[in-house]
Formats: sequence, C-alpha cells, structure tokens
Amino acid sequence: MLDPLVYLNGALTPLSEAKIPVLDRGFIFGDGIYEVIPVYARKMFRAEQHLARLFRSLNAIGITNPHSKDEWFALINQVMAAHEADDQMVYIQVTRGVAKRAHAFPKEATPTVFIMTNPIVLPTGTAREQGVACVSMEDKRWLHCEIKSISLLGNVLAAQNAAEHSVTESIQFRDGYLTEASASNVWIVKNGVMMGPPKDNLILEGIRYGLIQELCAELKIPLEARRISREEVFSADEVMLSSATKEVLAVVRIDDQTIGNGVPGPIYHQLYKAYQQAKAN
Repeated sequence: MLDPLVYLNGALTPLSEAKIPVLDRGFIFGDGIYEVIPVYARKMFRAEQHLARLFRSLNAIGITNPHSKDEWFALINQVMAAHEADDQMVYIQVTRGVAKRAHAFPKEATPTVFIMTNPIVLPTGTAREQGVACVSMEDKRWLHCEIKSISLLGNVLAAQNAAEHSVTESIQFRDGYLTEASASNVWIVKNGVMMGPPKDNLILEGIRYGLIQELCAELKIPLEARRISREEVFSADEVMLSSATKEVLAVVRIDDQTIGNGVPGPIYHQLYKAYQQAKAN
C-alpha cells in the first residue's frame, strides 16, 4: 500500500496528506504519549493491557483521555481494516494539542490523536536460531521511563549506539544495575531462574513483561523481579530481550563477551514456544 490510510483527529486520510500545525506541543516539546499494539491474523494481541498502559501514560502527564475504551477500539479497528496485511503493528500517538508556545500546560487545548498501522516485522529465522549480539552502555535517560512518552531522544541515541556497533540492541545500566535496552525489556537466566529488573520508574513496563510472568508461571520457571548487577548480566546462563516486535529473543553476546554457551538456551526455547501458543489463542 503506497499511501496507506491513517486516522488523524476524526478522519481517515492518506498518510501523505496527514498534517498537524507546527505549534502542536508534540512537535514543539515532545509533549505526548504513544502506544504500539501488535496484530496477528487481524486480532490485536493483549489489547486490553496495551490500552490500559495508554490510559496510564495519559494520566501520568495530565492529558485528558479523548476517548472511551470502546471508542479507542473502534478507531483502531477502523484503521486496521483499511490495510491489507493480516499481521500488523498499530501505532497510536496522543499529544496535548495545539497552543501558543509556552512550557506550562495550556489552559485549553484539544488533544491531537493519530493512529497508523504497518505490516509487522519480526526477527528473522536466523536471529531466532542463532541469537543476537548487543552492546552495553550507561543509561542516561530521564527518571520517568515508566511513561511511554514520545520524548524518545535518549532511546534514539541508545538505538543509534547499537546501530553504530552493528548489533541488535544497546543494553543499559544505571549506577551499575540493569535497566532496559533502547526498545526492549531485558531478562537474564541463572541456574534455571528467570530474572528481570523491578517494575519501577527506571524501565518501561513492557506488555511482554506481564506476559512473560504469566508464561513462567505456566511453565513453572521461577521468576524474580529485582535489581540485577552488571556482573550478573555478563555471567548469566541466558540473556533475553522482549518487546512487541522482538517478542522474545535470545542474546548470545554483549560487547565482546559470549553469554552462556553462545547459543539460545533452554529457557528461551520454552518461552518462545509458549509465546507462539499465546498468540494463537
């Protein structure tokens, strides 16, 4: 689809014709939030959880939610239906709206609502079978990473760092402890125990975080949420990434160090299989 239809402020319009005023606070300040929902066989995956996080992010920065849950689902389905692909990645963005440029919230502004979707691009079979490489870096982002903000410069710089090292992700550490990657949650396995950083303000709680907790419970894999040191990451038996586009993906090298045996491990294989089953339900 060369010029796909998108939703912008009440209407479906070709992407090439979708325009916002330059004084939109999302453009001027990055004052807005976003959400990304994977779609398999034209069915949104974990839709309730994604929409709940959208609502939490709106509330966290004081943007009035412009739609009810049913209205959101109707709009998303409208955009999905306009696209050919059965497997999609829906992107939703809400900004505070258009106002005279001033840092404090305007007294009156109508939120800008934008929805688009594209075919979902998942990791290759080779990446699944062989695992991927990452690079480590210091986490220098702000202290409200739990908000899914469109102000993503820190994440952009981390992703660029990974690109410059020709690896999949930058795995970040704050004061010597694991936080997350540029666009993924990070997990480790040691002696059969799955571990992830706590769900606090230093990470974005990915929707896959809750899913992995559920899958580990079903598979009887012990799981701990706690602070994880840099040393524990590099000495782990397995390291994994999780995100909407990566699903769950094994990391076999960080910097110049091999993780575990240098191949995707047994816990990864169990979780990947269970993830695919969850998608099919």
